[in-house]
Amino acid sequence: MHVRIIVAGKPALAYAKAGAEEYLKRLSRYGDYEWITVKTGTRDDVSARLLENSRGCFRIALDERGEALGTRALAERLASLAARGDIKTIAFLIGAADGHSESLRTACDLVLTLSPFTLQHELALLVLLEQLYRVATLKSGSPYHRD
Repeated sequence: MHVRIIVAGKPALAYAKAGAEEYLKRLSRYGDYEWITVKTGTRDDVSARLLENSRGCFRIALDERGEALGTRALAERLASLAARGDIKTIAFLIGAADGHSESLRTACDLVLTLSPFTLQHELALLVLLEQLYRVATLKSGSPYHRD
């Protein structure tokens, strides 16, 4: 299954950009991961671009109002989506400073939170990529994840 991470705006923080690149490099050993950046703007403009770039995908919005999952629960959820057979691409959507529009949250198949805190989009990207890497290593039997 292909995983697409769609983010509003490129990381400006050097450590966030370096960390995202590092985790994408690590993830490349475990599957097909793609990072797409869309132009920032108003909440509605960004939401429209995120939806456009995720057309045909199983959409997962990252939003502080979403469902909270632990790492193992995320791994199980992603495995069950992959096992369905009808989902070829999962798209994780990370908005800009103003967050997602209600219409985007409604259009998504799932809304998850990475934290009850509101995270800057660069940090949300980094946390998401680390968790996807953790899930991939769990699946492979690597000792990276410790309960």
